[in-house]
Amino acid sequence: MTAPGSPRVLLAVARFYPDIADALVAGAERALAAAGARREVVDAPGAFELPAAVALAADTGAFDGYVALGCVIRGETGHYDLVCGESARGLNRLATGRRLAIGYGILTVDTRAQAWARAAPDRGDKGAAAARACLAMIALKDRLRALA
Repeated sequence: MTAPGSPRVLLAVARFYPDIADALVAGAERALAAAGARREVVDAPGAFELPAAVALAADTGAFDGYVALGCVIRGETGHYDLVCGESARGLNRLATGRRLAIGYGILTVDTRAQAWARAAPDRGDKGAAAARACLAMIALKDRLRALA
């Protein structure tokens, strides 16, 4: 499905912490633009909903890859562990079960300061890293198809 040099990538963004999400998206968009990739952005309420957002998008067949972006900050309850584990597990199941190229950009941190250290494009730039991981998996998929 990938047109040479111009994969189509969906950014699925958890908007629970909108300022951090915006920083992750900015990094991802820069990385995708540098690679000549086309992109679409869809919002999800939080990280827990990201696997469903990716699955719904995958059902369309319109995308070569997906980047899941968001942030989960530890609170005072076990909700953090549930959200982190299930969002990662759901995305992993999609990647392996449906053979999707997914870049994982969900920050799992203890504090907002840690999130900013990882999200800010001039610091950790994890949005860009997740986009590059997605592009690498698209390229791997294309390479393996060519060998078949």
